[in-house]
Amino acid sequence: MEDYNIDQKIQDFIAQVEAKNPNEPEFLQAVKEVAITVIPFIESRKDYQGMKLLERMVEAERIIIFRVPWVDDKGEIHVNRGFRIQMNSAIGPYKGGIRFHPTVNLSVLKFLAFEQVFKNSLTTLPMGGGKGGSDFDPQGKSDMEVMRFCQAFMTELCKHIGPETDVPAGDIGVGAREIGYLFGQYKKVRNEFSGVLTGKGLAYGGSLIRPEATGYGVVYFCEQMLSTINEKIEGKVFAVSGFGNVAWGVIKKVNELGGKVVTISGPDGFIYDETGISGEKVDYLLELRSSGNNRAEDYIKKYPEAKFFAGRRPWEIKCDVAIPAATQNELDLEDAEKLVKNGLICITEAANMPSNLDAINYFLENKVLFSPGKASNAGGVATSGLEMTQNSIRLNWTSEEVDARLKEIMVGIHKACRNYGKEEDGYVNYVKGANIAGFVKVAEAMLAQGVV
Repeated sequence: MEDYNIDQKIQDFIAQVEAKNPNEPEFLQAVKEVAITVIPFIESRKDYQGMKLLERMVEAERIIIFRVPWVDDKGEIHVNRGFRIQMNSAIGPYKGGIRFHPTVNLSVLKFLAFEQVFKNSLTTLPMGGGKGGSDFDPQGKSDMEVMRFCQAFMTELCKHIGPETDVPAGDIGVGAREIGYLFGQYKKVRNEFSGVLTGKGLAYGGSLIRPEATGYGVVYFCEQMLSTINEKIEGKVFAVSGFGNVAWGVIKKVNELGGKVVTISGPDGFIYDETGISGEKVDYLLELRSSGNNRAEDYIKKYPEAKFFAGRRPWEIKCDVAIPAATQNELDLEDAEKLVKNGLICITEAANMPSNLDAINYFLENKVLFSPGKASNAGGVATSGLEMTQNSIRLNWTSEEVDARLKEIMVGIHKACRNYGKEEDGYVNYVKGANIAGFVKVAEAMLAQGVV
């Protein structure tokens, strides 16, 4: 009867969220994944009863939507929509990326902001959760057009952010160029030089290894996961999706630790390079990314021994470890079945919510090591937090110092996930562990601060 009551409470909670947030599938997916594991935990804690903690967490503290008009090189006026979701500030200033992509909408950004709350909590650094962006597409735009858009976007956004309030970073479509333009406009309008953005250039307050940080952190987390079954990265075959900064960082660190990456992917399909993507091939990924066309197929122009599979995803390739590093919902149940059939032992998410719920449940049922992105890709925001610290003390740490602190944070996140996720048979349910570990710190802060 007790299980039934909890199941009913989960269903009732999800129904309430669905009623309040119609036509927001990505956000609802993220909420469901958390509710299934966190609500039973809340029910086991008397001090959490009746406090509506999860109900408060799924409701953003503030949502800002604004118009972004800008002028292209031909003098034509364009109008885009800008967003900033300030989700939860219980443990620190809002922290989360800015995404420029045609698919950006309220649902996508609310899902990312909600995930960010848990991810930032897991790092143990004092950062709340937020996310923002625009449906602007930087692909195919000149530098001057991107600059004018960034200046128009920041002219409004600067009213709502600050180093002690909300500290945005980059994300899809927002790299070093965009961060520079955004920071320049903030500095001009607000007349202050502060650590208001992370992912900055080294010349004006950025941190070493920030571009690689998410990927490095994913591999450090994967290393910890494998250690729970007495395995190592050395000698393992990795299938990786994407070929941006995250995938690049993953591939660099896997090579460093003795593993072999055999795939990358883009919107057009995936590359299979049986000899391994290492050495100069890793550097070539940066050239592909900077070319702006986002096509994985271009890889075989330089390395014709590799194979390109148009319109397909890399999860059909036999591998020991899978690392989805591209975008949300890029791995479904059919992909999960192929991976498990081919002998997969570990999947470590590098993107935000790249596996759908059916795929996640299949991995868990088959006792495959699986970590959600909110835990394993937290290295990026952790290093952003380290950048904030360096800005505050007006110092720059060395690459080795930043990398060592990053690894320490990822080991700590893994320990917290294992503490809350270890089941009776010894299997670690990282989904459960990450959700509860992330929830607890935010919940304790919210309880201490009252109903606000």
